[in-house]
Amino acid sequence: MQANGPIGVFDSGYGGLTVLKEIVDKLPQYNYVYMGDNARAPYGTRSFETVYQYTLECVEWFFKQGCPLVILACNTASAKALRTIQQKDLPRIGKDKRVLGVIRPTTEVIGNYSKTGEVGILGTTGTVQSGSYPIEIEKFFPEIKVCQEACPIWVPLVENNEYDSPGADFFVKKHLDHLLGQSEKIDTILLACTHYPLLKNKIMEHVSTGTTILSQGEIVANSLVEYMARHPEMEQRCDKGGKFDFFTTDSTEDFDKHATIFFGKPVRSKHLDLSV
Repeated sequence: MQANGPIGVFDSGYGGLTVLKEIVDKLPQYNYVYMGDNARAPYGTRSFETVYQYTLECVEWFFKQGCPLVILACNTASAKALRTIQQKDLPRIGKDKRVLGVIRPTTEVIGNYSKTGEVGILGTTGTVQSGSYPIEIEKFFPEIKVCQEACPIWVPLVENNEYDSPGADFFVKKHLDHLLGQSEKIDTILLACTHYPLLKNKIMEHVSTGTTILSQGEIVANSLVEYMARHPEMEQRCDKGGKFDFFTTDSTEDFDKHATIFFGKPVRSKHLDLSV
């Protein structure tokens, strides 16, 4: 008989908490385990092989905690590791388990928001270089033109609590200018990194009125609601009780301080050593 367990939510750091926050809002009845691999963050500038290896280690840890379902609430991990884990590793380590990402749910709907048929993607260097968004968007909206801009300084800005500072304006404007300089017709911009919602107010100051700024949390949460409805066999295996457990591979004190900002509620984490 297949065992029940909590839903696992993974990110390289804190950003995935913005996704977890929205998931809990839509599906408060389940138990959740969140893990941030802060000791090895950021993932955005690392190679495909390194991101894959790190992500796989973390997925295997979730499975050991009994999670039947793991959400990669990290764009870089979704871009560089998800497909390989689904196709190569799940048949070996968890035939009855599932790993989902944040890219597919977003690309399934992004074209519905654009009136001009041109969208912009703001992401980490790794996500942009992977080409995952243009590839996936073309599957659902082949007529959509996609422009991308890597914003490597944005994650450090957010994680150092500078996201609302005057200094953030320079880097926000710089990358928006680069993105919008590719086309005047971009009317929808996706924040393709789960850290970026904390910069949304700054971003809104530097785009024209009427531009749609999409954060992934609500989109992913809605997609998970639909997934559970389509897969009652998985829904029944996800423990219920509204319980949360938070883990970090780095300092719990630092994690709790930052995580509370992303999650919107006080967070108390436990330290995790993946080498044990």
